[in-house]
Amino acid sequence: MRYAAGVDIGNSSTEVALYRCTGDRPGFVASALYRTIGLKGTRKNVPGVLNAVSQAVEKADIEAEKIDRVFLNEAAPVIGDVAMETITETVITESTMIGHDPSTPAGVGLGVGTGIEITADMSEHSSDDPVVFLVPRTVDFAAAAEIIEEWSAAGYEVTGAVVQGDDAVLIHNRIDFEIPIVDEVSQLERIQRERPTAVEVAPKATGRTIDELSNPYGIATVFDLSADETQKIIPVARALVGNKSAVVIETPAGDVEERTIPAGKLEIIDNRGNATEVPVDEGAEVVMDAIMESWPVTDVRGESGSNIGGMLNRARDSMAEVTEQPVDSIEIRDVMAVDTLVPQRIEGGVADEHRMESAVALAAMVKTQQLPMQQIADGIEDELDAEVVIQGIEADMAVLGSLTTPGTDYPLAILDMGGGSTDAAYMHEDQSVDSIHLAGAGDLVTMLIDSELGLDDRDLAEAVKKYPAAKVRDLFSIQQEDGTVDFLDEPVEPELFGQTVLLDGDGMQAVSTDESVEEIRRVRRRAKRNVFVANAERALDLITPTDSIRQLPFVVIVGRSALDFEIPDLISDALAEYGIVCGRANVRKSMGPRNAVATGLVLSGVGGGDVLGFEIPESFTDPVDRSATN
Repeated sequence: MRYAAGVDIGNSSTEVALYRCTGDRPGFVASALYRTIGLKGTRKNVPGVLNAVSQAVEKADIEAEKIDRVFLNEAAPVIGDVAMETITETVITESTMIGHDPSTPAGVGLGVGTGIEITADMSEHSSDDPVVFLVPRTVDFAAAAEIIEEWSAAGYEVTGAVVQGDDAVLIHNRIDFEIPIVDEVSQLERIQRERPTAVEVAPKATGRTIDELSNPYGIATVFDLSADETQKIIPVARALVGNKSAVVIETPAGDVEERTIPAGKLEIIDNRGNATEVPVDEGAEVVMDAIMESWPVTDVRGESGSNIGGMLNRARDSMAEVTEQPVDSIEIRDVMAVDTLVPQRIEGGVADEHRMESAVALAAMVKTQQLPMQQIADGIEDELDAEVVIQGIEADMAVLGSLTTPGTDYPLAILDMGGGSTDAAYMHEDQSVDSIHLAGAGDLVTMLIDSELGLDDRDLAEAVKKYPAAKVRDLFSIQQEDGTVDFLDEPVEPELFGQTVLLDGDGMQAVSTDESVEEIRRVRRRAKRNVFVANAERALDLITPTDSIRQLPFVVIVGRSALDFEIPDLISDALAEYGIVCGRANVRKSMGPRNAVATGLVLSGVGGGDVLGFEIPESFTDPVDRSATN
């Protein structure tokens, strides 16, 4: 064998370690990284593998034909989604309220009256009824201010205004009395005229938020609601908590209907065939307790017609399609659940209003009875003309790769934290290995950040996960997350002035959210703790040879997520209370925490005991039975 390549196919990236087997200086000659193409563990991964191998041979300055053998890991995919506690398409029936919170309101106070078009005929309205003017974009701000003054001079009580354009301040500056004005109501035409309307703007100088329209009893007082009607407007009040301004309109009974999809129940089946049902809306803690009590899990099913049932069925259908296997053969071996909040659009709103709704984020470990690894192997063989061997389980291979880190020795435990899954393995003193493959890692954290910050942009959410945030104070200074101020030698780009940005090492990237730097940091770190720290403790509990993880001497963190600027520290801090030595790997003294699995695949395949200083057991060097994977 001239050269051998270890290929680690992950959920997000594919890594290669290239090893020279002959000559005076056998050893590793190159490594490469390329994004994973297609769902992990499917034939669509082949182009990504070939690209990664091409990068490695280019670095080594050899021809691909010199690679005689390729060692693959077994790759089980992980699929993540969010199961809402209640997916509410619309908010309320009967007395429907519509809320709005623009960024540039004007005036102050609470104004209640009948909503009428600002171009309405004054003679058709009684001066005894207070009015709230609805100002479409077609009416100029100066003309609107003039009309408001005319009605006031004629004895009408003008209590507020709702404006379609971004003109609230301009109108307010041109009238002689104080009224609350809310603007940027993009769908003003959807507001029914001649309906009771309330407008509230909080005082700007005090930093306070609205009082009445964020309080269900305040709304009940304004619109004289019954007890039953007050219960139905609670979601609107919740949606407006923390807002600096709002407008709420009472619409006719039954004008908007409510449709909800229940969260549903999970049915967890253990290896004895016993089934445990757990309602998803009881929260992630209850779900995870049920998962651990049923461990090892052989399958997880969702209630038909529910949100969780739809999510798990989509995962099964997706796997069945890409693996060309029956849906019945697809099993879910693990679920990671995390409580979260997601912005839900309020149907019946006039400016794309949202409210934060409780939800449970889930990552599911999907496994087929026959992993389609042989299809991948055949595809690589066809292109490279090299023997492809399905060498072993990811976590086991990661142990061998981690042992190339200076200062490590067995017995030791490893945490391989990638994009889709968290793997853990423990090598005993007799060199036997126990390993576990759990759902939930970096991709779940990205999904949580995306949903909680309402970004609707997975690439931006990934960047928020990876980089610290800061606030651009002026052209020559930024304020970091911890409050420290950095002064810059060069001015920032003008379009970044006053913006929240991410410090990605090469520059600044604007974040399209109204959330503060402190809130971004809180959401990011909470998501990482809820996924990485929780899964690390869960994985170590499952593979530890004793009743307590306190007995683990060393824990080495590898994988893509170990490169994160704060995840290793969060895990180390959590494990420090157990007295465990925990840190980031440095594979082969040069790779850091990356390339552990690819390195382990090569070492197990070529018998690289000289690299590790001990003879590698046969349990590592024996390839996986191909008949079990095709």
